[in-house]
Amino acid sequence: MTAVLLVEDDPSIAEPLARALRREGYEVQAAPDGSAGLAAGMTGRFDLAILDIGLPLMDGLEVCRRLRARLPTLQILLLTARSEEVDFVDGLDAGADDYIAKPFRLAELLARVRAAVRRVTPDRHTAAGVRVDVAARRAFLTRNGIQQELNLSGKEFDLLRVLVREAGTVMTRQKLLAEVWETTWMGSTKTLDQHISWLRHKLGDDAADPRYITTVRGVGFRFTP
Repeated sequence: MTAVLLVEDDPSIAEPLARALRREGYEVQAAPDGSAGLAAGMTGRFDLAILDIGLPLMDGLEVCRRLRARLPTLQILLLTARSEEVDFVDGLDAGADDYIAKPFRLAELLARVRAAVRRVTPDRHTAAGVRVDVAARRAFLTRNGIQQELNLSGKEFDLLRVLVREAGTVMTRQKLLAEVWETTWMGSTKTLDQHISWLRHKLGDDAADPRYITTVRGVGFRFTP
């Protein structure tokens, strides 16, 4: 499971953000100040660190510099209420991979997190509590804090892999057939529809009120980001 370190001293931001990240299937450890965040980050067990710049005890830029010096592959995303260009440059100079100014939209921040995770774990895709490990060909669903492995056929796995990888984007039937079945045949797509139905069943999804896979009529399917 992708591990995220969240270093934020404002509970009104830290608590809902940690919940949202856990819903996405990430393992999250929160720290309330820079010193605690640095100590946790130095353990090397995290794939991504989300750091507020305005932290007590040690500011986020200094935490970022020290983590980057020790852990060159760690992805670091800075959060700050400042938005001036000089602060953006300071963050990048400190070693941050990305930067987002408060107030931010949760959907945008989660998209930045997914992009960061793809950079460090290109063989894993995560969205809406579903995690796909491409190298191991295993898929997991986290619901209410409980993770379970999905029992998928080969084509079901390949279909889920593509949908989760492209979460938030409408995948046309033709693109799905081309990538999963390696065909550009433009005839009946009943096989695709049947596999989507099986996937929904295994995810506990409801086509009439979808939580994961939405049908975009006349086009294709979109996985919830």
